[in-house]
Amino acid sequence: GLVSAQTVAAIQRSLLRLSQDGGEAFFGEPALELADLMRVNHDGRGVIGILAADQLVLKPRLYSTFLLWLLSELFETLPEVGDLDKPKLVFIFDEAHLLFDDAPPALVQRIEQVVRLIRSKGVGVYFCSQFPDDVPANILGQLGNRVQHALRAFTPRDQKAVKVAAETFVPNPKLDVAATLARLGTGEALVSTLQDKGIPSPVQQTLIAPPRCRMGTITETERAQVRAGSPVGSRYDTAINRESAAELLAQRAQKAVQQADAPKARTREQDDAQAGGFGQSIKDAIFGTKRRQGMIETMAKQTTRTVGTRLGNQIVRGILGGIFGGKR
Repeated sequence: GLVSAQTVAAIQRSLLRLSQDGGEAFFGEPALELADLMRVNHDGRGVIGILAADQLVLKPRLYSTFLLWLLSELFETLPEVGDLDKPKLVFIFDEAHLLFDDAPPALVQRIEQVVRLIRSKGVGVYFCSQFPDDVPANILGQLGNRVQHALRAFTPRDQKAVKVAAETFVPNPKLDVAATLARLGTGEALVSTLQDKGIPSPVQQTLIAPPRCRMGTITETERAQVRAGSPVGSRYDTAINRESAAELLAQRAQKAVQQADAPKARTREQDDAQAGGFGQSIKDAIFGTKRRQGMIETMAKQTTRTVGTRLGNQIVRGILGGIFGGKR
């Protein structure tokens, strides 16, 4: 009653846009279990999970909503552990600029709040993007670890991106960050990490070890083998269609209407029963039953006897008068 019609309409429009982007399927059941993201294999090593977001990245609103839901669930579920030497869970969001495209200010503010506080839960968050200014400055300020590869400054926008990237690092008197960014070679990067007590270290030019894995996607056969051997390989394949809140509310409303109509129906039945019993009594009194005569039958018999008696008397008097010569 305290929500205006305009506010309700705005909420419905927002939900409609999210639904059209596939929100009903993405946030359906079975829901994503956070424990599945922090699994370990048989030898105790962590598991790298990859969200196949080739279609999800095309819908920035749904993508950013998923990020906010996931971080919020982790923040509300995991206990406080402080700054760990090794985080329990690390998120790496590729193409991070898609998370903030067309995102409302309230959503960006909530993401900033969660990113700032979730570190104390033992969760690390990394945003990967082509340019540092793709991520809002207030969120960049909450990220302690930074890895910046080379940025080529060929256009004014590139020069601005180099300047923004240089300003996000803790200054190093021995290093010209802006000039070094443009001269970095393959495998080189500028890195700043958190030290003890969460203090970021001055930026340093380092070498990045190449990944010791195959660069490229796996085949469908390999994917099927991995899924078959995974405890969560087929857990999310079958959707669950439970009763929605709207259906439960409709059933509750219908039940309330039925309960409200029940006393009226009982009253009508009682009235009908009383009316039926009184009417049946009158009917039995007038027309009678198998064991008892009714008023009509009694009156008919009395009338018949009366008529029969008068007629009989007249006939007897007539016969006797004719025999004895009396007058009629």
